Amino acid sequence: MTIRRSDERGQADLGWLQSRHSFSFASYQDPAHVNFGPLRVINEDWIAPGTGFGMHGHRDMEIITYVLEGAITHRDSMGNSSVIRAGSIQKMSAGTGVMHSEHNREAATTTHMLQIWIMPNRLAIEPGYEERLIDDGARRGRLALIASGSTGDDAVHICQDVRLWAGRFDGAEREQRVSDMSRRLYVHLARGTLRVNGQALEAGDAVMLVNEPELTLDSGAAAEVLVFDLP
Repeated sequence: MTIRRSDERGQADLGWLQSRHSFSFASYQDPAHVNFGPLRVINEDWIAPGTGFGMHGHRDMEIITYVLEGAITHRDSMGNSSVIRAGSIQKMSAGTGVMHSEHNREAATTTHMLQIWIMPNRLAIEPGYEERLIDDGARRGRLALIASGSTGDDAVHICQDVRLWAGRFDGAEREQRVSDMSRRLYVHLARGTLRVNGQALEAGDAVMLVNEPELTLDSGAAAEVLVFDLP
């Protein structure tokens, strides 16, 4: 069990964009934190109103956008145009190549979001797009599956043997589950405070779990957490 504190992450300040990088990204290069299994990027971004990322390209990456506050306007070369708001998840499979832009079109609200990159288990797939609203009740005091590599799961589909859960915890709310010790878990606390396997976390902290027999989440205060089950 390894804890990575929020202030240990890489940082970027572009004026219109404040960003924290959990893994090596752009000018932040850290050989000790390049990836965790196929989990390649978790960028926590704050995007000022009226600004954003112009049209740019990706390929051979599964890209997940998870909005915490505000909204992001997405357009891409597949013809998709959508506004992703807090409480929603968006998945884009870059595959053979896709162009997209992301802007905060809100007049006065800073967009706070996570962008997550997962390396696919197959290259050169056909690009794809999916989005859905997360049922807040389903993640109240427990973990709800929001992204999965299994086509049978009720979640956005990603091209990798990964499952991603989201949960919100306060007070006595508690989740405990047995872990498959042949796999690894990455827990990212997006907001609030939470105890993970007895260790206290604050917003932006993460825990990497290998060969841990169980996962316990408790003692939350306005906590919003993501849990990645990874090969």
